[in-house]
Amino acid sequence: MHEWALADAVIKSAKNVAKKENLKEITEVVIKIGEIQSIDEELFESALNEVMKKDRDNALFQNTEFICSIEKAKLKCNVCGHEWLFEENKKGLNDTETESMHFIPETAHVFMRCPECNSPDFEVSAGRGIWLDSIEGER
Repeated sequence: MHEWALADAVIKSAKNVAKKENLKEITEVVIKIGEIQSIDEELFESALNEVMKKDRDNALFQNTEFICSIEKAKLKCNVCGHEWLFEENKKGLNDTETESMHFIPETAHVFMRCPECNSPDFEVSAGRGIWLDSIEGER
């Protein structure tokens, strides 16, 4: 259910950008979602629409198109330097492990290992978090 909090943060961020750029209307918001964030896209888009409707400045979003895309998660071993895609390790995870990583991505180090050297010491080099990739609007 963190989709609602994320949708609220996206709307607030878009409003801040609109204010900074003197936009009267936001026509398009491109949102990148990291794969490891494990967001339910349908719920997130529904939350965006509901948060937007309840916003006092909803005139800003009357004709806004939200475009969401997933960025694949990439991992890099801090011991041997091997890089791999999150989806390669995800296949061996059960539902409980996947759900744990959904709420606390840092638990990935408990459930996953580098496929080359078996070390749990790795970093997420891409595909984590959520961010506004671009915003378009009218002045």
